[in-house]
Amino acid sequence: MSAATNTFTGSQGISRRSLLRGAAAFGGLTAAGALAGCSSGPPDGTATWSMWSSSPEEGQVWADFGAHVEERLGVRSASQLTPSDGYVTKLDLQLVSGTASLVTALNGWLIPTYAARGAHRELDDLIAADPEFDPEDFYPDIRAISSFDDRTFAIGFDVAPTVLYYNKTLLAENGVEPPHPTEPMSWETFRELAIQLSGPENQYGFTCAPSIDDLVSWIYSAGGNVMNEREDASALDAPEAMEALHYVIDLFVRDRVTPPISNLVTVSSLGSFLDGNVAFMQNGPWQVVNVRGASFEWDIVPFPAGPAGSKPRVSGSSFAIPAAVRGDDLELAWELLKVLTSTDALNIYARAGRNNPARLSAGSAFAPPPENLSLVQRILAGEVAGGHPFDVTTNWNQVRQLLGQDLPRAFLGQRGVAETIDGLTPRLNVLMRQHQDHIRAGVSR
Repeated sequence: MSAATNTFTGSQGISRRSLLRGAAAFGGLTAAGALAGCSSGPPDGTATWSMWSSSPEEGQVWADFGAHVEERLGVRSASQLTPSDGYVTKLDLQLVSGTASLVTALNGWLIPTYAARGAHRELDDLIAADPEFDPEDFYPDIRAISSFDDRTFAIGFDVAPTVLYYNKTLLAENGVEPPHPTEPMSWETFRELAIQLSGPENQYGFTCAPSIDDLVSWIYSAGGNVMNEREDASALDAPEAMEALHYVIDLFVRDRVTPPISNLVTVSSLGSFLDGNVAFMQNGPWQVVNVRGASFEWDIVPFPAGPAGSKPRVSGSSFAIPAAVRGDDLELAWELLKVLTSTDALNIYARAGRNNPARLSAGSAFAPPPENLSLVQRILAGEVAGGHPFDVTTNWNQVRQLLGQDLPRAFLGQRGVAETIDGLTPRLNVLMRQHQDHIRAGVSR
C-alpha cells in the first residue's frame, strides 16, 4: 500500500470495523462503499495532504503550498483538493476506508468530533519531542480551537473573527459616511443604516447566510449561546439568544433589507455582495482572497455591538494526522504538518489574502487591501472590538443539520421565531445529551 493508503490497524487496536461502529455512533458518517479496501495512490514516501478548495484563487494558494512542500522536504507533494461542501463526507469515507492522506485539513468545528471519535491522533508527544517546533508562536485562540480535553489534536493554519464587509462605493453614492474603522456600530445604528441603504430598487443594506454559523455571532453579541454552560441542553430559548434571533430574522422578514431568498440551497452572501448592490456583508477574512476581485471599493469594520458588545465568533482551521498513520509514515506526516504550518508557508497563505495566518510570526504578511485589514489581528490581540471562540459540540455537524432544517423557515417568514425554537429545543437537547456521552467516551479513550 502507498503512503496515502493507511489502514486502521496497529498497536492501538483501531480497526476499520471498530472505527466504523464509533463513527456511526457519532453520526453524520456515510458508510456506503467506505470499506472498498486499498486503492492505488501516490508512491511510498509521497507527502499526501487533503484540503477543501472552492475557487481558482484558493486552488492557486494550495498549488503554491505544494511547491513549498517539495522544496522544503525534497519529496513529492500530492494534495487532494475537494470543494468545501463535499469535504467532510469525503474525509469521513477516507478515514474509515484507510485511504486518508497523511495530513488532513480540519475546520475548527470538526476537531472535537474527530478527537472524541479517535479518528485523529494526539500531537502533544510529537510537539514535546521536537525542540524546533514552537507552539507559543500560534495565537491562543487557534491553540484552543485545535484542542479537545486539554489535548492537542491539530496545528492551526488560520484564525480570525467574523467581520463586517462594506461597499465603500455604494455608501458614497448614497451620501453615507463610512463606519468607524475600529469602533463597532450599535445594533440600532446598523439596522437604521441597513434600512436607509435598502431604499432604491434592487439595492440592499445587508446580507449574511441564513444559518446558525452566521447567527452565532449575533447570539454571542447578545450575551447568549447555542448551548448552556454545562453543554448539556439548548440555550436558544434563553432571552439573550431569542433577542438576537428576532433581530436578525427581522432584518430578513420585517425590514426586508436583504436580497430575496429564492433558493436556500444556493443562496450565497458572498455572491450577493460581489454583485455590487449590497451595502454590508457579514463574513470572515477568509473571503478577502475572493472579494479582492470586486468591481467596487470596499473595506472591513468590526462586527456590530449588541447588548453584550461586539462578540463575533472566532473561527480557525488546522491540519491533523489520522490516527492510523504510524512508523515511517508518521515521521513524514509530522514533518509535512510542520511545513504546512510553517511561517514561510503561512506567509504564502496570508499574502494571497486567503485568511489571517495562525502564526504570530506570519501575521505581517496578511496585508492590505483592504485598507483596514489589520483590524483582524487587533481584534485577536484584544486591542479593539472583540471576539468569541466558536463554541461547538462533538456532534456539531448534526447540530448544524438540525438547525439547518428548521431555521430557514423563520428566515423565509413561514414560521415565527418562538414557534421555530420551541419545535427545535427538544431535539437539540437530545443532541446535547449525546454530546456529553461523546465527551465521556473521548476522555476515557
